[in-house]
Amino acid sequence: MKRRIFPVLIALILIAVIAWGAISMRMKDKTTYGTEVMDLRTYFDVEEGKLAIYLQQERMAEKALLKDGICYLNFNFVKSFLNDDFYYDRTEKRLLFTDAAGTLEAVPGEKGYRQYGEEKTFSGAPCIMEGEGLFLALPYVAMLSDVDYRMNDYRLQFLTDYEPREAALVTKTTQIRLEGDVKSLILCDAMEGETLFIRENLGEWTCVENEEGIIGYVEDKFLGASLSIAPEKPERAKEYVAPEYTHQKLGEKVCLGWHAIGGVGGNGTLEDVVSNAQGMNVISPTWFSLNDNEGGFRSFGEASYVKRAHKYGLEVWGAFDDFNYENETGENIDDTAILSSTQTRTKLIRNMVDAALELGMDGINVDFEKVGSDCSEHFGQFLRELSVECRNNKIKLSVDNYVPNEGNKQYRLDVQGTAVDYVILMGYDEHWHGSGNPGSVASIGFISDGIAKALKNVPADRLVNAVPFYTILWKVGGSEVTDEYLTLVNEPDFIQRMGVAPVWNEETCQNYMEWSSNEKTYKVWLEDLDSISVKLNVMSANDLAGVAAWRLGYGTQEVWKLLSAFKGM
Repeated sequence: MKRRIFPVLIALILIAVIAWGAISMRMKDKTTYGTEVMDLRTYFDVEEGKLAIYLQQERMAEKALLKDGICYLNFNFVKSFLNDDFYYDRTEKRLLFTDAAGTLEAVPGEKGYRQYGEEKTFSGAPCIMEGEGLFLALPYVAMLSDVDYRMNDYRLQFLTDYEPREAALVTKTTQIRLEGDVKSLILCDAMEGETLFIRENLGEWTCVENEEGIIGYVEDKFLGASLSIAPEKPERAKEYVAPEYTHQKLGEKVCLGWHAIGGVGGNGTLEDVVSNAQGMNVISPTWFSLNDNEGGFRSFGEASYVKRAHKYGLEVWGAFDDFNYENETGENIDDTAILSSTQTRTKLIRNMVDAALELGMDGINVDFEKVGSDCSEHFGQFLRELSVECRNNKIKLSVDNYVPNEGNKQYRLDVQGTAVDYVILMGYDEHWHGSGNPGSVASIGFISDGIAKALKNVPADRLVNAVPFYTILWKVGGSEVTDEYLTLVNEPDFIQRMGVAPVWNEETCQNYMEWSSNEKTYKVWLEDLDSISVKLNVMSANDLAGVAAWRLGYGTQEVWKLLSAFKGM
């Protein structure tokens, strides 16, 4: 019996030993760290000659190019995320950058660039063409832009936020792995004392990110206590120097009146229109209107007018528009065609400045009201370049703008807030002549909202709000809506003739009239001393740089006293 049992025991022991060995091997295999390293070019998904781009921790779809040892960025990426002031003339193939002092110019593929007309050297080409796209050299962008970045062999990261983030120090050198598993591919080493930013804790493993932008997993046992640590700023020589924009101020609040000039003969009405304009210190005659697509304009300007205005203590800011000549003749004036050509744009600016100097004008008032969305970048560049020429020639530059909304962002209040001397809101046309939509010309909500939006881009000490010296009488008959203008001068007689008592409307902060006659309903939201007083109160509360009025001849002596009082605040 014993002889039978002994072989069985030996067999069982052998089976147990073998099983234990297998289990031990499996346990050892599970706790043995994998040593395979992942290729970082694969990790960052970039082929040779390209870099992944990150904005903070966000991976961008675009990739940077490496050419002749220089990193290049797509022009549209630079415009969208780094610096919108770069401008490319696609027809003349010139990369322009206009700052407070002048313009830098580079030609794709050519080494060096021109700064304010002077040749400058550069280590390579500031910009190149790659396929159909324009690419800008990162050192050139960095020279002209307030950007921080760090770059390695695979990734370019732009940094704008150095707020503290949750982090931990590595307590013992280990590895960052692709996944939370000891067998996972190694991305890189995590050295003792290194800071790792915590993205997510999964229990035994923590998802981390190092300063090189590598995101992976580290075992918790190699991490110290959670800390709040700010990312380190890149150590690099910054060539960027912020341009210093100087602005030419009036020395007191602006009180401007537009003088509608229908021809040279209109200059003779100067004395009439200023006779009751108490407190006005700037007059803007509507002298100039674009009359071709080659940088030309029609002029009604006279030097004698300027001299007479100066005797009244008025500065003269001649208005340049893009619509009067077209309205009168029917000829198409194409803002985009004019402003998108560097040659034509330069000619227009030179002509504008020359006209101002020849006539002795104190300022230029840009009143372009037909700028389309396709003209936005060209209009912005036009204003930058014009501001330089005006600054160099001591000519004040003001620009008229619609009240800001989603549909007129192309007027580039951001550029205006930096480059021009005064930004003027045309605080009217909430409902306009010919719209077929009865309503207030300028309700207080419309004005308050417009000022608040404009102040996001324009400092209060350079923002002027214009008030209307007119309103609209609306006539509604069934589905037909017609209208006609009423001015502050003729309102009292009109109210007396209608025999309808105006009633104050708290919502619009205007006196309102409504009545019916001959199967028509008449509506009018009056502009008068009451409504304009409320507007001036809002402007005063925001400490705006001044007030303007459309137009001279429409206002009464009493309303000019209100404007004069505001100017003196």
